[in-house]
Amino acid sequence: MAVSERARAVPSLRTLLAAFALASAATGWAQAQPVAAAPGATFADMADLAERATIVALVEVRDQAVVEPERAPGLAAGHARLYIEARTAALLASRAPLGESLTYLADVPLTAKGKAPKLKKQRFLVFADPVPGRPGALQLVGPPIPATPGSEQLARTVIAAFASPDARPGITGVRDVMSVPGNLVGESETQLFLDTATGEPVSLTVVRRPGMEPQWGVSWSEIVDQSARPPAPETVEWYRLACFLPAQLPADAFLQRDSASRRRAEADYAFIREQLGECPRTLG
Repeated sequence: MAVSERARAVPSLRTLLAAFALASAATGWAQAQPVAAAPGATFADMADLAERATIVALVEVRDQAVVEPERAPGLAAGHARLYIEARTAALLASRAPLGESLTYLADVPLTAKGKAPKLKKQRFLVFADPVPGRPGALQLVGPPIPATPGSEQLARTVIAAFASPDARPGITGVRDVMSVPGNLVGESETQLFLDTATGEPVSLTVVRRPGMEPQWGVSWSEIVDQSARPPAPETVEWYRLACFLPAQLPADAFLQRDSASRRRAEADYAFIREQLGECPRTLG
């Protein structure tokens, strides 16, 4: 019985793949995402994907079929494009209905023998949007990430942080910059006002005093607070700044024209970026 059932299942998958190939050509669903490889995804990787995706799910691969190269536009050399059938093992976040049976495309590196790897029974975290008019079909917004206790926990942490009512807005640029000297030599304060995706006010402040380390912080309100503190690493607040502040201050953001003020502001901005550190991403 098991052999007979399997014999019926294989043609069924091929039939679905053929139908999919015709439909995807018309709907633009033919773009695949490469399966993520080690090392694991970082906080920034997860945040990038979680913000873009309508659906985040833990899935288990049930079956796969190789898409013929002529039906796989953009496929990188040394890769195969797979049509994946999977089941939903856990739904981490969703703004759209999601059933148990899912299908999606993924590009995978070929094995040393030049074959597509066998993914059946493997688990992945998928970040996706639903395909209009195709129930259960997903358009991935990023690579499927191999599911481990660590990657699943990181995904849940990031999703919960973005779902918080206090989640901070995306940073789109630096709007205004000013830097003023204090009464003592070596004393100054620099304020940087940021543009955000929602229009909400965000400002950065750097205070320098003689004989002390410079202090800086971020205010997520209209109040410019000298007592503001830097964001903790690997939080939404850190991600917004470390990953999206521009490398240099835009020339038209300076409210003062004297060179001394500009030099202080540029030095303090470089200090902030150094304190935030890099925004590591492993998924490209």
